[in-house]
Amino acid sequence: MNLAEKILQYNSNLEFIGKLPEGISMMNPFKENDEIKVICESFYRKFYSDNQKRFIMLGINPGRLGAGATGIPFTDTKRLTENCGLSGPAFSTYEPSSVFMYEMMEHCGGVKNFYDNIYVNSVFPLGFIKNVQGSKPVNYNYYDDKNLMNMLIPFIKKHIKEQIEICGENDVVFCLGSGKNYQFLQKLNDESGFFKKVVPLEHPRYIMQYKLKLKKTCFDQYANAFHENNVFTPII
Repeated sequence: MNLAEKILQYNSNLEFIGKLPEGISMMNPFKENDEIKVICESFYRKFYSDNQKRFIMLGINPGRLGAGATGIPFTDTKRLTENCGLSGPAFSTYEPSSVFMYEMMEHCGGVKNFYDNIYVNSVFPLGFIKNVQGSKPVNYNYYDDKNLMNMLIPFIKKHIKEQIEICGENDVVFCLGSGKNYQFLQKLNDESGFFKKVVPLEHPRYIMQYKLKLKKTCFDQYANAFHENNVFTPII
């Protein structure tokens, strides 16, 4: 079984059962939409049909317009078709985080070069949506509610352990988010020793919202982190 098949098998079995805070619902794109299943099969078989080890990069949890729409972390429908060369769903989504990620990949030598070396997932692999009466649903982070976060810890530990088994690499993990996501992951790693090193990177959404004028500098920070940790030498 190659890496792609391991990833697809893991995702198809992903399920969390637990009581969520009031007004919060869970999003599991791998079980809620047959079209996403087809997209995931095409993506992972295109970029991961080998037995090569991958370094792990972990975001927070899937958002509605990225992984919630395609099943691929930080990949909206526009990037799926234009950057990955794959057919997308009938509807269209735009996610600023996805824009940053794929521009960063091009800065570092291209999509294939990136996915040849890195596997992207999330600290918690399923999404949360906050439903507010009279307003549109919004993304919700696993750490936005302390009780929810604590309830998820056993699942997250098992999830991270299985990602390492799939990818065969635990020297370093890249954490997308230098704030709460990094603090949580670093503490968890200190307790469980999953990785030898946790490297924080500014979260794509934060960059696009607050540091847009410094986007090129952030591309360089990502590229330098990959080079310094012997992941790959970016082709800039």
